[in-house]
Amino acid sequence: MKRPLIHIFGGTSDARQICVMMDIAGIDYSLSVATPTGAQQAVSIRGEIVIGRMDAGGMIEYLQNRGTEMVIDASHPYAELVSQNIVSACQKLAVPLIRYIRPSDIDAVEHPLIHKVATVEQACEVAAGLGSRILLTTGSKQLTDYVAHLKGKTVLARVLPTAEVLAICESCGLSVDQIFALKGPFTADFNRAFYQFCQAEVVITKESGEQGGFKEKVEPCLSLGLPCIVICRSNHQFSGEGITQAHGLEEMAQLLINA
Repeated sequence: MKRPLIHIFGGTSDARQICVMMDIAGIDYSLSVATPTGAQQAVSIRGEIVIGRMDAGGMIEYLQNRGTEMVIDASHPYAELVSQNIVSACQKLAVPLIRYIRPSDIDAVEHPLIHKVATVEQACEVAAGLGSRILLTTGSKQLTDYVAHLKGKTVLARVLPTAEVLAICESCGLSVDQIFALKGPFTADFNRAFYQFCQAEVVITKESGEQGGFKEKVEPCLSLGLPCIVICRSNHQFSGEGITQAHGLEEMAQLLINA
């Protein structure tokens, strides 16, 4: 019996693990990533890699032209607009959608040094009152917003080592002493040494779950006595006809078995 033609949206490590599951099971698929860097990280998968960001209209055109029969949304947990576009495209075409939900560790972490917030603006407001050297482990996507809201503070950015990302850092006015171009995953020991090396007084991170090394980022803060500000995920739930939720890789594996 012919396998359903599946398209996956996501340049995350979770998305790549889902691809590996499908490779092992012999399921045909294609994978969308936003940038060439995402393609480099997925080079070992067997499926076709499609590079480039798509809006809802672009997704509809691509999925329709390919005759896609199922979509998996394994995009970044904070890429809410991307997920909304995927939902819109799938509902427009009546294509079944599996939304991969990365498990969260946020409820298991409670400590006076941990400050949970909902937005970048709130994170900056809290950080500004806690220290002068503020380390961002949140990537480069909203770097401009952080810099704008942390005027008068020393912003330290740990970002991916790509020309595009470094250009963003430079456009924000960050100096070479403020840019740390490194690719994870990082252990807790590495992060502890790194926080000490860059003399961070406050750390801002995201609720990235196990795949994003959340605990490895937070635990060193607690051992060093550093305030850690966590930007929590949105509680928005995408639901509707044809949408199935997969909470974690085990649930995703079961859904793929039954696909």
